Amino acid sequence: MTRCVNCGSERNADQCPSCGLDSSIAEMVFRPRFMKSTAVFLAGSLLFPYVSQIYPPLDLDWMLVFFGLIFFIGLTVAVFVDRGARNHRDIEVLKRIYAGFIPLPWILAAALFLNGKLDSPKNVAYYPTTVQSRFNMRGIVRGSRRLVVRSLRPGQKWERLAVDVDDYDRFHDGDAVVVGVAPGALGINWFYGIYRR
Repeated sequence: MTRCVNCGSERNADQCPSCGLDSSIAEMVFRPRFMKSTAVFLAGSLLFPYVSQIYPPLDLDWMLVFFGLIFFIGLTVAVFVDRGARNHRDIEVLKRIYAGFIPLPWILAAALFLNGKLDSPKNVAYYPTTVQSRFNMRGIVRGSRRLVVRSLRPGQKWERLAVDVDDYDRFHDGDAVVVGVAPGALGINWFYGIYRR
């Protein structure tokens, strides 16, 4: 016994007793909805890296790795859903797993945005440190610029701060700086700014 690709109802024959579609037509009806949901997933996946640069958390590199893992698993499940639909297999479980991945990039992007937007500038703490090195990786959309400074937190050696073009060009190795860190409205410490000492 398999399930209908379109409505998910159990069916014994090629024609679904609930929606009345055979497997070929059910796949054709399912495909536009699947493409729209994939477009929503990809749009959120493009939004997250952009928002992560507006209010960058101190652990941005780890968040990007976590996001990359979500993106990779989500696209892999989408491929299996697509292949299963084309081969008229039972894909109900995969459809539900994929439906759980669709809002994740949007939720992560909204969490980072609200964490910084709702935070008060009065909560910013300033730490003196020194620029150790710089890192610039060009990208299609924005690229990635980091200033590596001595850590502001106990138990860590370095902080890789996501900076804009102006800050990247302004500071060089060995510069004495002050780094502003905000606690975040949702409890995610984020990089507020960097200034000369």
